[in-house]
Amino acid sequence: MKIGRQARVCVIGAGPSGIAAAKNLLQAGLTRLVVYDRQAAVGGNWLYSETPGGHSSVYETAHIISSRTLSQYHDYPMPAHYPDYPNHRQLKDYFQAYARHFGVEPYIQFNTEVRQVEPRPGHAWRITLGDGRVEDFDHVLVASGHLWNPRRPEYPGTFSGDLCHAHEYRTPGRYRGQRVLVIGGGNSACDIACDVARQASFTGLSWRRGYYVIPKVIFGSPPDVVNARFHWLPRAVRRRGVWLIWRLVTGGAAPYGLPEPDHGILEAHPIANSQLLYWLKHGAIQPRKDIARFDGPTVHFVDGTAEDYDAIIAATGYRITFPFLDPALIDFEDKDVPLYLRVFHPDFPTLYFIGLLQPQGCIWTLADWQARLVAQRITGGYELPGDVRRRIQRDLERQRRIFHASPRHSTEVDSYEYERALRRELPRLAR
Repeated sequence: MKIGRQARVCVIGAGPSGIAAAKNLLQAGLTRLVVYDRQAAVGGNWLYSETPGGHSSVYETAHIISSRTLSQYHDYPMPAHYPDYPNHRQLKDYFQAYARHFGVEPYIQFNTEVRQVEPRPGHAWRITLGDGRVEDFDHVLVASGHLWNPRRPEYPGTFSGDLCHAHEYRTPGRYRGQRVLVIGGGNSACDIACDVARQASFTGLSWRRGYYVIPKVIFGSPPDVVNARFHWLPRAVRRRGVWLIWRLVTGGAAPYGLPEPDHGILEAHPIANSQLLYWLKHGAIQPRKDIARFDGPTVHFVDGTAEDYDAIIAATGYRITFPFLDPALIDFEDKDVPLYLRVFHPDFPTLYFIGLLQPQGCIWTLADWQARLVAQRITGGYELPGDVRRRIQRDLERQRRIFHASPRHSTEVDSYEYERALRRELPRLAR
């Protein structure tokens, strides 16, 4: 395994996590660096395209769900004129300015697909590109994202109307005057339901279970800013406090016709959405139970009711897949993610995962800390602990205790606890 500033390093992906990775590698003196990205510009999932089917899942009205204050890189603030919740255009501009500022752009090869990543002797890696080129590297950082490969729902029967995944959703005009059902209880499902409700004649929102819907403004501030003031408290105390605030501000789930959550408020990813509560109270969105089966245009629900729909949008999440890695080597789909600190693989010491997280906060600010630690690892300033497998198992057991058991939460972390864990591992001068 080649360690030191002469190592040749590859980063896969030039999205928010990939550019943070490249910046930290360059700052550590690792200039034998190449970043591959299949798109034409910096931005990753925040590169909006009117044409569905690419890497990005961003729709025309998308805004970030964490606040500007807690979503900006620690060493590159967002412009002061940005709102609390920037839109995708502002975020794209921010990421591209970041890449220029830190000199990352010259190292990126755009419009370049990574087809295959294979281990070589000595813990090296061979990468085959879409144009047929083959390159060898000493270290590979995977920052290709995990919100691009749709998880499509499976129900008995066949729906005869227009059925698509949220990954393909772009604008609500396609649904003007139609009866639309949105499936899912995540942030994308709720955002899309609110978007569609402005154009559709009827909008249903089907949930399998209850979730916590938190308004995007609490006491005049974004909820993550409010939560940040109390992150030093023990988790149990903070969880009780957050629940009380949610209950005080919203009144709970029942007043909106929604099912009560069956888990603690910090045990799963919350929904940050003020519009959903508004539209539910105005009748523009109608809550529905889980789906039992399809029968042509008719959707049968588990409570015995049935309704006809013209279109269904399935916001049912994404599969964690890396098509360039042999599943026999790396397979995290519907499984635990057995990485130390969500970064280091115990069997492949020169393969690192950046941004493979579902934080209760922002991904790319944590990716920045991950990459700083990886840069120290490559330059010889950091060694993995000798009992790394035991630590991974301990972390997985803790994950199962504190977060809801589902594929969606296999990468869930508490942002503050996780950042502290990363910073503890960094050599003192690199913090």
